[in-house]
Amino acid sequence: MNAIYILWLREVKRYVRSRVQIIFSLAQPTFYLLAFGFGFGPVFEKAGEGNYLQFLAPGVVGMTVLLSSMFSGIAVLWDRQFGFLKETLVAPVPRIYLMIGRTLGGATIGMFQGALILLVCILAGFRPQHWINLVPAFAFVAMIAIPFAALGMTLGSMIKDMEGLNLASNFLVMPMFFLSGALYPLSHLSTVLSVITHIDPLSYGVDGLRGTLLGVWHFSYSLDSLLLCSLAAIFLMTGAYFFSKIEI
Repeated sequence: MNAIYILWLREVKRYVRSRVQIIFSLAQPTFYLLAFGFGFGPVFEKAGEGNYLQFLAPGVVGMTVLLSSMFSGIAVLWDRQFGFLKETLVAPVPRIYLMIGRTLGGATIGMFQGALILLVCILAGFRPQHWINLVPAFAFVAMIAIPFAALGMTLGSMIKDMEGLNLASNFLVMPMFFLSGALYPLSHLSTVLSVITHIDPLSYGVDGLRGTLLGVWHFSYSLDSLLLCSLAAIFLMTGAYFFSKIEI
C-alpha cells in the first residue's frame, strides 16, 4: 500500500509545482463557460429553458475533470522516456498497486482542477440549488476523475509515442464532451443521437453533477453512480493488464 501512496503523492507534487500548468489548464474551460454561457444565454432563455449559465456550469466542470484525468497518461510516457518508469517497474510491488497509485494521482489532479473551475463558475454567477449540495457533487467529480484517469493510464501504457497518445486522447475526449449533454439538454434528441449520448460515459457524470447541484436529473442518481463506479473498476483492471505488459 506504500507504493500506492508514494506514486499518488509524486503525481500530485509534480502538478502542484507546475504553476503554469495550473493556470493554463483552466483557460479552455473558462473560455467555454464565458463564451457559451453568456453568448447563448439569451437564446436558451427565450427557448424557455431558463438560465444557460446554470445549465452549462456542471458540464464545464465535467469537461475540466475529463480533460485533466485523461491526459494524466502522458506522465507514463515522460517517465518511460526519462527512465523513472523502469525504476518503478522493477520494484517488488504488484503492478496493480502501481497502476492504482498513478491513477489516483491523476484523479486527484482532475478533482482539484474541477474544484477550481467550479469556483470560477460561482464567480461568474452560477449558484447551486443548496450550498450543501457541493458535498455530494464532489463525489461525482471523483466518480468522473477515477475512471477517466484509469483510461488515460491505459492509453499511456499501450501507446509509446507522445503524438499517438495526444491523437488518441483527443479522438476520445472531444466526442465524449460534445455528446455528453454538457452543452445542451439530452431530451428531445433524435433516436440516433439519443442512443449515442446514452453510450457516452461522460453523460452520466455530467448528469450526476447537474442533478446534485441543481436537482435536475435526466437519468438518476443510482444509475449514474453505478455506471461510473463500474467503469472505474473495468478501466482499472484493463489499465493494470496493459501496465503489466510494459517492457522494461
